[in-house]
Amino acid sequence: MTFREFRESDTNSYTKLALMAASLYIVVEGEDPGFDIFVNGRSLARNEEALERLAAAQSVTPLLEFFSADENSMALLLEQGTGKPEWARNLPQPQWYEPAEGLATVCVLIDYLAVNPGIIGSETLPVLSELREYERVLRKTEEYGLRWHLAASWR
Repeated sequence: MTFREFRESDTNSYTKLALMAASLYIVVEGEDPGFDIFVNGRSLARNEEALERLAAAQSVTPLLEFFSADENSMALLLEQGTGKPEWARNLPQPQWYEPAEGLATVCVLIDYLAVNPGIIGSETLPVLSELREYERVLRKTEEYGLRWHLAASWR
């Protein structure tokens, strides 16, 4: 399930999520990719709508197009009282993406925000920092020949 499908399928749950402390993080294919994949992702989650508009304006794929729900993220949603139980029973296999696809978006957004630091107000610097974390992880993912996708965590 993509983030867009999730958002469109249950706007009530999506609204609850918007009020929770969300984080968008990178999942790398395999049990242990052999490198640190930690990214904060909270600023990116808070500003996902602005980033989606920026990506569209720059003609790159929005970050949330790389989202893929998996059993773990959906189980967490259900545990927190958000989401529908039938999702967990009907989840497709996770979708995986080539690192170059994500790097194309991340690098364009970094370049644009670096030149336009006020475009999303006081959130620009935290967003830039997290995009650079994404760039680091995606470059390592590419170096190791692995694939990735975005997932979300809500606390």
